[in-house]
Amino acid sequence: MRGMILAAGLGTRMRPLTLTTPKPLIKVAGKALIEYHIERLVAGGIQELVINHAWLGEQLETALGNGEPYGASIVYSTESEPLETGGGIFQALPQVSPQGDVFAVINGDVFTDYPTELLLAAQSRLEVSGALAHLVMVDNPEHNPAGDFTLADGQVNEGSEGRLTFSGISVLSPRLFTACQPGKFALAPLLREAMSQGLATGEHYSGYWRDIGTIERLQAVEADLSAAL
Repeated sequence: MRGMILAAGLGTRMRPLTLTTPKPLIKVAGKALIEYHIERLVAGGIQELVINHAWLGEQLETALGNGEPYGASIVYSTESEPLETGGGIFQALPQVSPQGDVFAVINGDVFTDYPTELLLAAQSRLEVSGALAHLVMVDNPEHNPAGDFTLADGQVNEGSEGRLTFSGISVLSPRLFTACQPGKFALAPLLREAMSQGLATGEHYSGYWRDIGTIERLQAVEADLSAAL
């Protein structure tokens, strides 16, 4: 299975750090955030990677190259302007799903110890069930106390009780994008449509996960890593 790391955001909430450095290259405990993702995906058996980028994207290509030092094969999907999550994935489909296979996606601005080999198990389940998406859900962080979706009996839906937060880690079928056109659009409406059809599965991960959307959250992750050393 191939994987995609979403790295095209502007990182406006992390300025001034992101004025001269794309957010995925900001260092966490001495290592670029995106390097953690690459290493974890490779360790989980996902070596063929697509990284999309827009703001200062040439820095990503210079820093990561073709991925060989990480044991990966990396190609890039360049966006002249950020296409949002859905539009970015749609543009990259010929690279990440050239034969119509399901693929893994991880947001570039999360930090987690999620065991990525579990994504391969999700791949098999999606192929057998015909579902369009498999979402990794986590406990609600302070900045998202109401959660996003409900997980019940392995199905993700929009129920109002016991909602969890979507981690930004998923396995998707290219069929999720069948009706889409090139351009800027969000992923969430496509996921909600899949849920309404009973075609979105999920799992609850209770391990370490943090959204690094602000400088304060970045500092919190660094503090956690330092404490663990």
